[in-house]
Formats: sequence, C-alpha cells, structure tokens
Amino acid sequence: MTAIPDDTVTGPDSTQNRVKEFLLNPASYPHRPRRVRLVETHSAMVFIAGPLVYKLKKAVNLGFLDFSTLEKRRFDCEREISLNGRLTTDLYLGVTSILIRDGVLMFGVESDRGDSGERGDVVEYAVKMRTMSSRYFLNRLMERGVVDTGEIDRIVQALGKFYGATPTTARIEEWGRVDHLKISTDENFRQTEGFVGTALSRAAFETIRFYTDEFYRREEALFESRVSGRWIRDGHGDLRMEHVHLAPKMLNIFDCVEFNDRLRYVDVANDLAFLVMEFDLAGRSDLGRYFASRMAGVLGDTAMPRLLDFYKCYRAYVRGKVAAIQSAADTTPTKERPTRLAGARLNYRQSLRYAVAGSDPLVLAVVGRAGSGKSAMSRALGGELGWPVFSSDQTRKEIAGRPLFERGDAASRATLYSNEMTCQTYDKLLNGAANLAGQGKSVILDATFGRRAQREQLRAKMGELGFALRIVEAQADDETVRRRLRERDTRRDEVSDARLKDFEVLARAYEPPSIPEGTGLCVVSTAGSPEETVAATLRLLTRSRFGSGER
Repeated sequence: MTAIPDDTVTGPDSTQNRVKEFLLNPASYPHRPRRVRLVETHSAMVFIAGPLVYKLKKAVNLGFLDFSTLEKRRFDCEREISLNGRLTTDLYLGVTSILIRDGVLMFGVESDRGDSGERGDVVEYAVKMRTMSSRYFLNRLMERGVVDTGEIDRIVQALGKFYGATPTTARIEEWGRVDHLKISTDENFRQTEGFVGTALSRAAFETIRFYTDEFYRREEALFESRVSGRWIRDGHGDLRMEHVHLAPKMLNIFDCVEFNDRLRYVDVANDLAFLVMEFDLAGRSDLGRYFASRMAGVLGDTAMPRLLDFYKCYRAYVRGKVAAIQSAADTTPTKERPTRLAGARLNYRQSLRYAVAGSDPLVLAVVGRAGSGKSAMSRALGGELGWPVFSSDQTRKEIAGRPLFERGDAASRATLYSNEMTCQTYDKLLNGAANLAGQGKSVILDATFGRRAQREQLRAKMGELGFALRIVEAQADDETVRRRLRERDTRRDEVSDARLKDFEVLARAYEPPSIPEGTGLCVVSTAGSPEETVAATLRLLTRSRFGSGER
C-alpha cells in the first residue's frame, strides 16, 4: 500500500501521477517483484512486474481514442480483455481496480470486469496480463536472424483460422467503402499536417495524399468488390511484429485495437499489410512476400496483391503519425523525443516509397543535358526517398582516378570524356544499379543519358533482369542552362566539368528522349524552386504508377 494526501485526487492527471508512483513501487504488489519496469506509449503506461504486467490507460483524448474519463478507461480495459482473447491463450488475466481508502492506494479484488468487493473509491483500472519471454517476440527473432518460412507458416495458420472464423456484418462492411475509408485517411492527413517541415516535407505529404486520393478514385470498383466479397472483417487492427509472440509451444497475437472499432473493422488485406510492411522495414521483403502469398492462398483471396501497396502506404503513414505524436507529447521524456522523431521520419519515408514506387525495387534514371538541374533533382529525390544516387560525373572521375572537384586542362578532359571512358562509366552505372535492385533496393541514376542508344541499353538491361525502370528528364530553357553553367566557375564543390563555353557543343550532342522510346518517361521543368521541382517529380512518378505518365 502507498499513502497519499487526500488533496491529490483532484483530477485525472494528478491521480494518474500518484497511481504511476504506486505501480512503480515493487512493494505495492502482493507478489513483491524484484523490480518494476515502465514502458510508455502515447496512450498507455505498461508496468512490467514479472511475472505479471499491468497496463494503464492514460487519461487522454487524442481524437481517434478517448480515455479521458475513468468510466471510459474501465470500458476500454474490458474491451481489451474480450477482443484479445480471440488470438491469445491464457495471456490476459482480467481487469484490476486500484482503490484509495483513507488516503492509501491499493489493489482491488481482481475480476474480468474490474469489480471490487472492497470498500474504497476506485481511482483507476488496469489490464492484468502474464509476462512473455522477450526473446520470442517476432521483432526480437528478426533481429537475431532466426525467422524463416517455418515461423511464418505458424503465423499464417493462426491468422487463417482467425479470419476464417471472424464474422462480418453490414455495419462492419460499411467501413470498407471508400467514403468510410476516407474518414481514417483524411483524419491522418489532418492530424499530421502540423508535422510538415519537421517529420516530413511538404512534397512528401502532398504526394502521399495525392496517391491515396487517386487510388480511391481509380479503384472504387475494387473497393466495392471487397465489400461484396465479404473481405471486411472485425480484425486485429495493429498487426505489428512486437504484437506477435512465437514461443516454441505457443503463439500469441495480442494488443489489438480496442479503442476505436473503425480501426479494427478493416479489409483483411489492410490488416495484413501492417505486418508485410514491417518485414519490408526490417530488410526482409522476401519474408513479407512469402507471408502475403501464403495468406492470400490460405484465404483464397486473389485480389489481395492489388491492394497491398495502398494499404502498406497507409499503415506506414499511421505508424509515422503515432511516432510524430509521441515525439511532441508532454509525457514523452525529452531525451526520447529525437528517437521518436527519427522513427516518424523513417515511417513517413517508407509511406512515400510505397506511393511513388510500390513494394518492388525501382531504378530511377534522372536524365537531361548539362545544366538542366538533373543532379540537384537527383540529390533531392534521394534525400526524400532515402535511395542512393549514382552520379556519372563522380563515377567517371573515380574510374580515371581524378580528383572529384578538379577540372583538368583540355587534353585531360578529352581523355576523360572519350567514347571509351563514357562506355566504362555507363557500364559501371548500370551494373551498380542492377546489383542494388537485385538486393531489393531502389536506386537513382544521375547521368545525361544524352544518346538514345544509352537509354536503349538502360531499358534493355533492366528489362532483361526484370527490374522496374522510370526515366525522368530534367528540362530547363537555354537561358537558365547558360546561367547555371556560368555559375559553376565560382563553386569549389562542382564535380561536373561542363561550363558555359561548352554549351553549344553539348546542346548539339544531346538527343532528348521521347515517348515512343518506351513507357516510364516523365518530363519535369526545373525552372521553379528545388522544392517545387521535387514535388512535381514525385507527383508525376506517382501518377505514372497508374499508367498515365505525363510529359
């Protein structure tokens, strides 16, 4: 028991602070744990007092969840117990009340509803659980590199039974319709616009929103078919690696969304996309593809693959939102905020990748004549998407063993830009891109690709290897190109050797790409600011995914 002054029970915040102190004290527990460890999220405090865990809902209203009153927190605790029983065995033990009597905090009598037979005022409720060995959480298993198809098959078997036995109703199915889906996605964008500039750029924010709205517009019939096919179920809602516990003899999938039904009334593809997305983030897209394929086969869901990129984009954005909210929350310790913000940026970037390129690796070639702004565009896109940039200017000088920022005399430049050296440069660029794509990674190529033959070689190599290719041509008018070439004389960090006096020769040698050369071509003006150029490029790349690349 812990004594507290009577005047501390004047509001939810002050009361919860005292309850927090009570639950952090090992002496408060009947089983006397050696220590108590606290894990906080944006909406809960989890007290690990082995072999038991007590989960307390924070007295907050975040819009998508409301734990602002004691009665709401009690109701939510009861819902958590009930709903999580669907995919767990002997893990959730009930709801525990916490009382105050004569200024002393104590545990009430435990029951599945948190009722107490003892006299005293109930000041809080907590979900009581058993602890689980940390080594068997799926994210920990992934870190140790011990997850293979056998572990995935165990998860598939459990989830296959779960979705097969999960009923649906007309009320649940409504949440699969576009107008209802937009409630959640529009809410996400509304709640995260304040993080533009810190957790994600304006260009990324607008691109993801554009992709979301465009997918709704173009695939309305697909969404309707999901409703009529009864694929909208009362699912898990938060199917993350850390919520999957793969002990040798028991599998528990826990911590589903209990606080907001609409976040749990989702398409099966939506539910599964969260876990598939986490495999991508862990660098094991192969396991994600295996998991998705096995689930589609077990469920007989042939349309699932068409939806996974969309829902992975959504899930990554939600995870970014949660991390961003945590980074700014008053309850988050100051020292933890940079880590939360970094997590938000990582997930927003992943969401952007799904919008722009989908799940498979993409080779993105940014082409254009010298001074067109292609290198600046390549660097900016690389920063937004987190993709490596291979530059022909840098590669050429590395092959020749020349200093990057040194412009040699006319004779040395003639050797450096000979046909033989150009062929070696482009061969190295293409091979490097193919190697990365073969590892499941996307890459940006920053090179003039000024000859049609060079672009045909690029298309042929990537097509032969089965890698997706997009070509973006950076365009600028002659006056802008001349100005940029002239400005290079004053910069000391310029790798390219092209200067204003080379303008006429370079202009005559450049063969601009055209639509008849093949699909996957976008043309972007670089006349505006770098931010405007990147935003326009991301939008065009996203639009091209729908089969309508634009000039």
